[in-house]
Amino acid sequence: MRADRPRSRHEWVDGAAGPVVRPYTLTGGRVRSPALGLGLMALVRADAGVDPAAHPLLQPEHRRLVELARRAVPVAELAAQLDLAVGVVRVLLGDLLTRGLVTVYEPASVPRPYDDDILKAVVSGLRAL
Repeated sequence: MRADRPRSRHEWVDGAAGPVVRPYTLTGGRVRSPALGLGLMALVRADAGVDPAAHPLLQPEHRRLVELARRAVPVAELAAQLDLAVGVVRVLLGDLLTRGLVTVYEPASVPRPYDDDILKAVVSGLRAL
């Protein structure tokens, strides 16, 4: 007689999955950042003298964001390195911004390098050839 392994309560979780935490559990259910308008390419940098260990109320994800942002890093890259949804990272960054632990630099908007009228003139000139 062979002893069967006890069945997992959740069949969709296997041993390789590790701890499974829903992303919005990390944000306390919040889906909007206190700092609205954080773009994917916004650069985040931890302030020079910030020691995340000095803030006991920070979650491990907050601390990891501060460590990753020792150099200026885009929001999208932070989300990729933490393997979290961008929305979750934005909320966590908003927490860090309100505590003054990071600074966010939005990239300068690039003006359109062309004018529609110029493009139309070029197309008309090419058709005339």
